[in-house]
Amino acid sequence: MNSEEEFYDAETGLESDDSLEVSFKDALVFDGSAQVPGGSATNHHAAWRRRKTLPAETISRPNFSVTSILRKCIGMELSKIAMPIVFNEPLSFLQRLSEYMEHTHLIHRACSLPDSIDRMQSFLWFTISQQVVAAFAVSAVASQSERTGKPFNPLLGETFELTREEEGYRLISEQVSHHPPVSAFHAESLKQEFAFHGSVYPKLKFWGKSVEAEPKGTMTLELLKHKEAYTWTNPMCCIHNVIIGKLWIEQYGTVEIVNHSTGEKCVLNFKPCGMFGKEMHKVEGYIQDRSKKKRCIIYGKWTECMYSVEPRVYEAYKKADKKAGADSKKQKQESNCEDENAVQETVTVIPGSALLWRISPSPAHSAKMYNFSSFAVTLNELEPGMERLVAPTDCRQRPDIRAMESGDLDTASAEKERLEEKQRAARKERSKEEEEWSTRWFRLGTNPHTGAEEWLYTGGYFDRNFADCPSIY
Repeated sequence: MNSEEEFYDAETGLESDDSLEVSFKDALVFDGSAQVPGGSATNHHAAWRRRKTLPAETISRPNFSVTSILRKCIGMELSKIAMPIVFNEPLSFLQRLSEYMEHTHLIHRACSLPDSIDRMQSFLWFTISQQVVAAFAVSAVASQSERTGKPFNPLLGETFELTREEEGYRLISEQVSHHPPVSAFHAESLKQEFAFHGSVYPKLKFWGKSVEAEPKGTMTLELLKHKEAYTWTNPMCCIHNVIIGKLWIEQYGTVEIVNHSTGEKCVLNFKPCGMFGKEMHKVEGYIQDRSKKKRCIIYGKWTECMYSVEPRVYEAYKKADKKAGADSKKQKQESNCEDENAVQETVTVIPGSALLWRISPSPAHSAKMYNFSSFAVTLNELEPGMERLVAPTDCRQRPDIRAMESGDLDTASAEKERLEEKQRAARKERSKEEEEWSTRWFRLGTNPHTGAEEWLYTGGYFDRNFADCPSIY
């Protein structure tokens, strides 16, 4: 496996102009027994194409002093500060979490590989299996490099359901805590091949010119067929130039992906940009076996592509490259672009490397749609009849988000204020009655692989019994 063509199909196919036609029934009902309240799910046979654009273009920010809003926020957690709606993008944080699933094909690839014993007997299969999981972890943040809009804070009890039968999975997430804000999610394969879950507590702080985000929480990916479990945490994130200049995102920190079944580990170092931007977006790391022997080197940029190569090849290349100097390095620079809309790659490809993953190009009109990917554009789409099938707490039914994506900023702002006031009133009423908030689909438990406390899915959502769901909108 020494040519990138062998792994080229790691790129997602969601950007294709040929959208899949999927029936409403097939996309949202799995066993044929679920009934839509007030009617049968089997009445929805009309096929549709997932949308490729938002109802309206990105709302322009009005001219006002950002400094006057943020100057009192230095060093504070932004989750406790009411920010103007113009800073938002028309998605809830729960929907943004679901963008992990954009590259589900990488999990399917991992599931299709031989079992752990076979991988240990074959260096090739062993490295590929681990690398695919590593690439999935990196790819989850790649589509957000140009996304500087703030997602809407989920209301307590808010949910989001995402089902993609053509991709073989379904996901449910819930806002399980408001102070501190905690979002829990659970995704599962429709063929019982994998489960992917976690809970995220994003801490955001303003530091004068930048906003730093610490995505607290552990991700867990279980390959059920192989009885393997991988866990990792996300890197730190920093949004620069929030007051003046062009906004840009930096990811930095060390991510460790641990296979709890075999003791193997992947260590990825998201490099900080540095003073002159030399290390911007770079990721380097390695995969080691249980004896801590490095089996391969991983390198690339989280905004572009990731490659793997044997350690001896990597070391030899670095020594030769150091001797050759800067001129030789420029000559080895390669571009993997195949058309004018592709991402211009700036990663120097080491001969003998295998391509693990490559970001898909953004839609041509992405800049006019909050820099959404084709996948993100579909997340708030509410098809006819869907509101009767998903939970009444689903993000797609939030009036402020719906108004914003339609370009109506005044209505969005008024609705956001109304919903927040309704949430505060409900909290006061619970306090008065000495009642505790009860989550609907998740409960606090212990992650069996890390031993840490985590919100775990209790099941039952897809039975579609929503009688006990709170009225939050």
